[in-house]
Amino acid sequence: MIRFLHSADWQIGTQFGQFDAEEAAHLAEARFETVRRIASEATARRVDAVLVAGDVFDQQTVSDTVIRRLFGALAGYAGPWIMLPGNHDAALVESVWTRAQRLNCIPTNVRVVLTPGVVLFDELKCAFLCAPLTQRITYDDTTTFFDHAESPTDYFRVGLAHGSVSGILQEGIDSTNPIAPTRAETARLDYLALGDWHGHFQVNERTWYAGTHEQDRFRANDPGFMLDVTLQELGALPSVQAVPVSKYRWLRWEEEIVVPSDVDALTLRLQALGAADVLKLDIRGTTDLASAEAVRLAVDETRARVRALRVEMTELQVQPTASDLAALGAQSGYLGKVVARLRDLQADPQQATFAAEALLLLAQFQREARAA
Repeated sequence: MIRFLHSADWQIGTQFGQFDAEEAAHLAEARFETVRRIASEATARRVDAVLVAGDVFDQQTVSDTVIRRLFGALAGYAGPWIMLPGNHDAALVESVWTRAQRLNCIPTNVRVVLTPGVVLFDELKCAFLCAPLTQRITYDDTTTFFDHAESPTDYFRVGLAHGSVSGILQEGIDSTNPIAPTRAETARLDYLALGDWHGHFQVNERTWYAGTHEQDRFRANDPGFMLDVTLQELGALPSVQAVPVSKYRWLRWEEEIVVPSDVDALTLRLQALGAADVLKLDIRGTTDLASAEAVRLAVDETRARVRALRVEMTELQVQPTASDLAALGAQSGYLGKVVARLRDLQADPQQATFAAEALLLLAQFQREARAA
């Protein structure tokens, strides 16, 4: 029997440019924290090895400090790690991996496989058939040699590769770095550990994507897991358990405001979020000024609770009612003309956001002036 953890797509060094500096720093740090969590789990579960199927680093140009920190994060597990370059950190002549070697920071229990071939672990009675990417994009199946690769007859055969299984994933995703969907069968593999797709996904009984360990985009494809894999005996189907490890949960909500009760419902949903959540919120619809202010307040309060928040309200039309205008003192005169002009500007897609913001600011200023 052999038991190992399968992970991939750590993409250490991701910049998170869509977020502000403070948010991005926390999200980047979480990727190290979750690597440490994987190491701790590997020790607690007493696995025989940890496999990382490519894209350990997000880019070749990460700093030396980032490289050192990554390998330092592995210290919680003293067993063997097998790491494979992917398309983001391909094994070029000069790469992040050659820099790591010069820095002399790769622990002795970490095997970085930079050339295609078979790595034998005699103590595990396992042959790891490894297909590292030696360039960012290839149009040939790098796992083809698995079919003819030799290994001892009494050893498990475990494949390790990074790419897109042809015809299985979403349309357009498998245009480069293709992998045959029948590779596990034709190469007589007990298990094929893949990276590239950022969600954990079963291709067939012996072929799995682990997905990224820490979610990094607003896509509902089951990221944030590692796979705990057990091979009981030669030829037996693997037992695969998806184990959640992610620190943050990324959510994308699309909300339409039609009636005031929609605002109440959204507010309740937002109140349930906390420090482990990253939210992208798209709000559209048409509402009165009082409801729009309630939405803004709920968003501002949420921003203080969650780890990161992106909000898009360009399609939310603010239409002040007669009572709104009376409360503002804007039923006539100069102020009334300003409100009317702002309402007209909301019909222009390029001005809608600014007009809605101006109406909300106007309401805030008027209320603050009366309170003073």
